[in-house]
Amino acid sequence: MALISIIDGFHPMNNAKLLDRAAELKPTLHHRIVEPKGGFQLKERYSSEIKDIVLHRVHHLALGKGDNLCLDFGTHNVGYITLDLSYSGSHPDAPAYLKLKFAETFKELSENSDDYGGWISTSWIQEEFIHVDVLPAQITLPRRYAFRYLKITTMDTSQKYKLIVKHAEIRTETSADWSKVNPCPSTDPLLQKMDEVGLRTLANCAQDVFEDGPKRDQRLWMGDLRLQALTNYVSFRNYDLVKRCLYLFAGSRFPDGRISACLFTKPYVEADDTWLFEYSLFFTVALEEYMQQTDDEEALNDLYDIAMQQVEIALRFVTRDGRLSKEAADAAFFDWCEGVDKEAAGLASIIYTLRYARRLARRKNDWSQANWLMEQLDKLREAAKKNYWDEEKQCFVSNGQVNLFTQVWMVLADVLPPEEAKKLMERSDEFAHLYPMVTPYMHHYYISALLRAGLKEKALEHMRFYWGSMLDAGADTFWEAWNPEQPDASPYGGSIINSYCHAWSCTPSYLIRSWFSREKHTDDHL
Repeated sequence: MALISIIDGFHPMNNAKLLDRAAELKPTLHHRIVEPKGGFQLKERYSSEIKDIVLHRVHHLALGKGDNLCLDFGTHNVGYITLDLSYSGSHPDAPAYLKLKFAETFKELSENSDDYGGWISTSWIQEEFIHVDVLPAQITLPRRYAFRYLKITTMDTSQKYKLIVKHAEIRTETSADWSKVNPCPSTDPLLQKMDEVGLRTLANCAQDVFEDGPKRDQRLWMGDLRLQALTNYVSFRNYDLVKRCLYLFAGSRFPDGRISACLFTKPYVEADDTWLFEYSLFFTVALEEYMQQTDDEEALNDLYDIAMQQVEIALRFVTRDGRLSKEAADAAFFDWCEGVDKEAAGLASIIYTLRYARRLARRKNDWSQANWLMEQLDKLREAAKKNYWDEEKQCFVSNGQVNLFTQVWMVLADVLPPEEAKKLMERSDEFAHLYPMVTPYMHHYYISALLRAGLKEKALEHMRFYWGSMLDAGADTFWEAWNPEQPDASPYGGSIINSYCHAWSCTPSYLIRSWFSREKHTDDHL
């Protein structure tokens, strides 16, 4: 299910004032030097079997044609690699021809990029072929990488010498300030580990914007930003970075005012010609949540009209009888699961957003708008119940299809009274297998719906299962897509292109720090 949008002659509408303000909020990047914690050699070029542990021999290990050296930097890092290379034997009479493979997980070390045939460009695969003409040499690659492991394969040297990797280091890069993070409030070892990995995921995605993934796509996506911001508020508390991202989205939009699904920020800011229905609405949600944290009047004044515009645009896609149009339903994302009918969930996402929009209007003392939003909220909740609730099945049905996505979003939208919502989510396992969730993004909203319905223990159990199974599989940052029953599954046609440090998967830290470590909590962000 490729998510590719190409609009001929697309030119975003840019607002210089908002983009200038975003530029002023560009963060300082923090750096540190990380050296390998281990070294080993794989048995064969694409083998997953370790032939030899060479931790204490790395600096004098002689590598001839076809040999490999894998360096383990201990955990996932984002930054720039520097290699000090030398040789043994006679003076080099030919360049050293090397392949460098950067891997976020151990599994990637043995994957052959030639086997990948998916729909996302192979140029995202982190591999480099380089020639080193003169040895000894110090080489710093200009490209930033996201990785834990580096495999160096000597494609060729000559018969007269062998290559030696004397030293390697990463200069890491992030805008996250770890000194601002309070200790994990949970005493549960699993939750502590989950929190640690969730925060590392967020930190490695926190660059000069909140990227979706430092390996791929290295872009600012609205759906990811909303979840990153929530986690940021309970950890790094970099409010200016959230504000910067909101201003960027507002500063470069579709010509009709819609918030783009994602932005390019280099070499200049430009909205992508991709529109995802609920992503544009999440701009309104994210702004209101930012206001809860900061009471930032400047942001409210600058962004309020744009936030309201997203709701008004979305409502144009609602038919007279209170259904979501096919165009809007087709433009909704929610997850990578194939075949899901998104009409009912898409309508629910409007209802969900109306709650946040009304809070913004009240903050702005825009009472006529607040009253109008309340009218829309009541009208759409009534229409949703009328059009999608099946009395016999006691669940919501979208164009004849029963799926978990619809139940989750209808519960988040408060379409049902609390007791009925609780009964529905108690049965959520009945719906989960029909169209299984693929991404941590949707798993987060599933947990949010369980919490909204008052099922805290069930929510905690699911978080332990889903993110815990990632930890069991070796995650030191949380992944973009994960099915514990199909570990090699990928929505892109091959797991080698998957992102293994991905923004929308960082929310266990938010959930643990907001819900699962103390009795008092708030449902303002559900």
